[in-house]
Amino acid sequence: MGRGKIEIKKTENLNSRQVTFSKRRNGLLKKARELSILCDAEVGVIIFSSTGKVYQWSGTSMEHTLLKYNRDMAVDQSQEHPSDEQKAENSQPIDSNTLKEEYLSLHAACMRLNGKELNDLSFKELQQLEHQLNEGMLSVKEQKEQILVDQLERSRLQVNCIFLQQLDV
Repeated sequence: MGRGKIEIKKTENLNSRQVTFSKRRNGLLKKARELSILCDAEVGVIIFSSTGKVYQWSGTSMEHTLLKYNRDMAVDQSQEHPSDEQKAENSQPIDSNTLKEEYLSLHAACMRLNGKELNDLSFKELQQLEHQLNEGMLSVKEQKEQILVDQLERSRLQVNCIFLQQLDV
């Protein structure tokens, strides 16, 4: 007894759509994991939900996979030997790929600085992140201390000014 076929169309019920999204997302990520293990393939999956949330999985690191993809795409495009006119037309996709790559890299770095999406990092990368966060904390503490010192100095000047005004009266 096999499963019945379903019609592939947008699910109108919001709750059903969310449940379907969650189940199918997990199934897709499971298949990606299996493909990576069984076939020793480098696999990366990025999913953007309708609410704007990003889900990703990579057999190695997502940045490494995307860099490899973009490098291979650049090689493919350069091997075609396009004419000058085609080069001008193709310059925009290369720029958008570079921007997309940079955005994903910055997004991942931001998430990691917030303590999220750390599963793909090696021990050494986690140590580097910890060191970076510690340096950032020191800078924040130094800035806060400087602000407090400045405020204290202004307060002292105001007290001295008030004291001198009272002496004059």
